[in-house]
Formats: sequence, C-alpha cells, structure tokens
Amino acid sequence: MAGVVEPEPVGYPATARGCPFDPSPVYREAARAGPVSPVTRWDGSQAWLVTGLAEIRTVLQDNESFSSDPGRPGFPFVSADLREFLTSGAMSFLFMDDPGHARLRGMVAGDFTARRVKAMRPRIERIVAEALDEMVAQGAPADLIASFALVVPSRVICELLGVPYGDRAFFQRQTDIMCSNLSGPEQSGAAMMALSHYMAGIIGQGMHESDDSLLGRLAARVTRGELTTVEATAMSMLLMLAGYETTAGAIGLGVLALLQHPRQLALLKADPALAKGAVEELLRYVGVSQVGSLRVAVADTLVGGTLLAAGQGVICMLPVADRDEELFPDADRLDITRPPGQNLAFSYGVHHCLGAELARAELQIALPALLRRLPALRLAVPADQIRYKYEGDLYGLHELPVAW
Repeated sequence: MAGVVEPEPVGYPATARGCPFDPSPVYREAARAGPVSPVTRWDGSQAWLVTGLAEIRTVLQDNESFSSDPGRPGFPFVSADLREFLTSGAMSFLFMDDPGHARLRGMVAGDFTARRVKAMRPRIERIVAEALDEMVAQGAPADLIASFALVVPSRVICELLGVPYGDRAFFQRQTDIMCSNLSGPEQSGAAMMALSHYMAGIIGQGMHESDDSLLGRLAARVTRGELTTVEATAMSMLLMLAGYETTAGAIGLGVLALLQHPRQLALLKADPALAKGAVEELLRYVGVSQVGSLRVAVADTLVGGTLLAAGQGVICMLPVADRDEELFPDADRLDITRPPGQNLAFSYGVHHCLGAELARAELQIALPALLRRLPALRLAVPADQIRYKYEGDLYGLHELPVAW
C-alpha cells in the first residue's frame, strides 16, 4: 500500500548487550517499533521476532498454529551447528509437539514436582553448605562460577539423575562446546556424540542393575519396551544439560547483579525472607536466554496485528518481554521487593521448563546462604574485566573472581 513503510529486518542472532544485564539493544529497538518484527537470520532467510509479552504468550500456548518440531520446514535455527544438533533429536521432548512431547515429558515430570522438590531442599542445603566450605577452605580470591555456581546445580542434577559427579569436568566441557556459537560443526558434533555415548553407557548399565535414580528408572522403561535406548539417551542428555547450565548461569549473573546494586544486596542480607521474590526478580532481570524460544508457524495466524504465515519461523525473545513496562513498571530497574509478576524466565505453555521448581529452590537456597556465610563478598577484579558468555546460546559468565 502506498505510504506504508515496511520495517527493515533486524539481524538474528544479536548476542551483544549494552548493559550486561539488558537484552540486546537490537531486539529492544525492534520492540519499540512493535511486538512483532521481521528478522534476517544468519543464513539470509526471514523469520519473525516476537518481543511483546502478550504476543509471546499467544504463540507459546497455541500448539495448533505453532510447532516446536525442528524437522518442519521453516524452523528458525540459530546456526548451522544448532540445526544439526536439534534435528538429531538430542534435546528430546524440548523440541517435540504433542502427543510425543507429552508422552516423554510425562515419564519424568514426577521427579520435578513442587512436592518432590520440597523434599529435596534439605539435601540442596547440604550441597550448598559443602560447596561454601570447599570454597572458603581454598581461600580468596576465588572464581565463584567454578567454585560455587557450577558446583551446586551439577551436584544436585547428578544425584537426581544418577550420574557420577566425578565425571563433571567431562560433561561440562561437552556442554560448553555444544552451547557455544564459536564451536564449528565438527567440534559440536563430536561433543554431542561424546556426551550421547556417555549417557547411553549409563542407561545401558542401568538396564542390568537395580537403580532407583531417574536414569535407572528410564533404563527400566527401556527394558520393559516403553522407551527405546535412543529416546532414553536423548532424554538424559536434555535433563543433564538443562539441569545445571541455566541454573549456574543464573547464580553467577544473580550474584554479580546484587554486587553491582548495593542497596538490593543490603536488603537481601538484612532480610533473607526476601529470597523468594529476589530470585524471581533476578531471573527476570538477568535474562539467561540468549536465543529465545523457537517455533515455526503451521497455520496462518494473526499475532500482534501481524500475519505469521504457515512455514515462517518465529522467535520469541523472552528477556525483552520480561522488560514489559505494563507488567513490570520501571522494568530496567532491579528491585527485589517488586510485587510478583509472571516472568518468562522459564518460558510458557506446555514447554514451560520442567525443572523450574528445582532451579528456583537452588537459587532460593544458594543466594542467602552465600551472603550469610560471606557477608563481605565483593568483586576481586574491576567490573569491566569480567568476561560474559555473549557467544553462547545461554547467557552467563566465564568466571567471576570474588574475595571476602
């Protein structure tokens, strides 16, 4: 139509950030123009970027019009490496539609209920205390990521799954390679294969031994013919990766955000009862998701006044939506006393993060315990020397040098 100026597509992915806790300025600029914007992906193809909170909820809860299946034409892969990774099925039900998604997710959902996580809290508290003991014994300065942020969720998920914690260096290395956009296809593929073989070995061992761990129960399902070995291995990889990487990122970024907001830090120190709200606010504020929730339209659908045609990729940029001023007034300000709102840190709809309650519990326990044990905690290097994981699919810190 004459006089109508179509918006120029923004580039995707755009991982560079302004303030390290803010979403990419590229995405925020797109959001100012409207809740749905065109994007040009890494391979030159077009897709849609959804940044409005209401519009993202519309997409993520409409499982008839939008698919999570990376095998469908038009699915908006972030990179060639991720395309190979996701189409291999390595992330199991995370990138599946119902009924397959519901079938597989239902087999492990009982291990992550609020009731089950509540029963796990005393063990999480002991893991946190032990990690702090070890870090203090090693002395300052220390890298909070290696000594605490990675240790806590890794130990928790290893115990839950039945994976030897002594193997953590191996699976953390493979995860780092797979989640980095700097890894080439050969590196990513080799890391994925190595982790797959490792998890398949644990599943295979569980098929011959009595084991009440989560992976042991998956192995029993394989023996009974309810799961294939390939399905069980893919599920185990998903649970391992999702079980510690995102939580470790949130712990590291959350601690850094508090150290750089002394008033908020003082509030939490003075009143540990604020921990629950503080965790929700930190999750909203730091935005661990770098690439968003990916979907492909399977039917022509109007979202935010824009027609998303069947076969077009859709990228729901969760951290941008979590800066929505209507739901979170003064959204760019960290405020741990903020009234609770429904942030999208754990996504939305049927693919809402299975481990959300476990991650919340780990953060609610870890942050107050850290500040209680080390009340003089501070950065051991200037803030501008901190290295961020801009290159990853998940945002975080390479290290966080601290003293006390």
